[in-house]
Amino acid sequence: MADDPKKTGLDRKLIALNEPHEVRSWTEAFGVDEQTLRAAVAAVGNSAEKVREYLFERK
Repeated sequence: MADDPKKTGLDRKLIALNEPHEVRSWTEAFGVDEQTLRAAVAAVGNSAEKVREYLFERK
């Protein structure tokens, strides 16, 4: 069953880059573009907390 596009990525612990609505939600939440989000996930995995830490350490 596919993810519900009405839900945002913000209520999840994992970032699903294959779901456009989650990519949109997470880029908005972190204030980054899609390329930066994908690079962060590639660097630390899809844990939202680890991505958040990675992005804020780099600012």
